[in-house]
Amino acid sequence: MKRFYIIGFLVLMAFDTLAQLSFKMAGESALPLEFSPAWLVRVFGQPWIYGAFVGYIGAFFTWMSLLKHAPIGPAFAASHLEIISVLALSYWLFNEPIGWSQIIGCLFIVAGIMCLAVSETPEAAEQTS
Repeated sequence: MKRFYIIGFLVLMAFDTLAQLSFKMAGESALPLEFSPAWLVRVFGQPWIYGAFVGYIGAFFTWMSLLKHAPIGPAFAASHLEIISVLALSYWLFNEPIGWSQIIGCLFIVAGIMCLAVSETPEAAEQTS
C-alpha cells in the first residue's frame, strides 16, 4: 500500500505540475491580455492550453483514486507538493528567481506533510484500507 501512495502522489504531482506550467506557457503565449475573440483564438491556438487541460483532468482522477485509500490529512498535505515542483521548474524553465521566503515555504510544506504522516495512527490507516 505504501508503494501505491508513493507512486500515486508522484503521478498527482506530475499532473499538477504539468497543468500549472502549461497554463503559464499558454498565458504568456496569448499576450496581450484582452477579452476578445482574437484573444480566445490565441489562447486556444496554443498547444499549452491543452496540456493544462490534460494536467487538470489527470490530477482530478489521480486525486479521486488516492482518496479512496489514503488517509485524508497526509493526502491533502501531500497534494501540495506540486508547489515545490512548480517552483523548481519555473526557476529552470523561466529563470524565475527563488528567494528565501520560497525556500522556507517549501520546507514548511515538507515539514507539514511529515508531521501529518507521522501523526497518522495505525488504526486510522487500517480503517482507510
